Amino acid sequence: MEILSQHGCFGGRQGFYRHESSAIGLPMRFSVYLPPQAAHGKVPVLIYLAGLTCTEETFMIKAGAQRVAAELGIALVAPDTSPRGANIDGEDKDWDFGVGASFYLDATREPWSRHYRMESYVVDELPQTLAKHFPVDIGRMGIFGHSMGGHGALTLAFKYPQRFKSLSAFAPIVAPSRVPWGEKALAGYLGDDKDAWQAHDACELVRTLAEPYPGEILIDQGLADPFLDVQLRPELFEAACDERGQPLTLRRHAGYDHGYYFISTFIEDHLRHHARQLFAI
Repeated sequence: MEILSQHGCFGGRQGFYRHESSAIGLPMRFSVYLPPQAAHGKVPVLIYLAGLTCTEETFMIKAGAQRVAAELGIALVAPDTSPRGANIDGEDKDWDFGVGASFYLDATREPWSRHYRMESYVVDELPQTLAKHFPVDIGRMGIFGHSMGGHGALTLAFKYPQRFKSLSAFAPIVAPSRVPWGEKALAGYLGDDKDAWQAHDACELVRTLAEPYPGEILIDQGLADPFLDVQLRPELFEAACDERGQPLTLRRHAGYDHGYYFISTFIEDHLRHHARQLFAI
């Protein structure tokens, strides 16, 4: 693992790193904020999945999360949003597919299946890398994200509840099989068999879980979000959770859009939501 940079931050340490990923087959970057409590033992860890076009730096620079994480004693981790340098024809042609737009799944369609294996990376390789190199307790690990990353957080937590013990999202894509961003990504990475898409659709997953996801899910959504009605459709997820008996707090906020001013406004609520569940383990 290569240290790219490290910075003192609220008594802890903000770092940026790169390592050779066996899941991806390429170098991957990620960022870690360690709170001051990590100097004295392992701390719970919260993985953040960023949205379209973002990198491992976006959340750490823009969300203003480190102050509260330092108070609570929680490590924050943000992986990059896709492989980079795969040299796939057209991988950087569109901002909503390819580089910066992995949708946090394992692609099955060539040529994407060679490197776009972000589900395996986030669920398995990244936690093991964290446990090896950092004083974090991956037995007390939560996940959250924004937009495409909110989609990833929901679907991965539903599929791997034994791995991710707390869950929240900001303006997530909750029904990718029914919205343009998701239809483009799922067809591109998985092919045209829409039955295969259901394993990556939060609305479909919540309906088919053997048991509801343990613990309450927190979602915040801005009502001035330009993507709300076409791409995000939170009412579909709300209805699916009601149908299934899945505990959900979905908060709608007038005047807030899709960006990090919105996220920074409510980030403290999300960190405290996760802390209540992770410290109870």
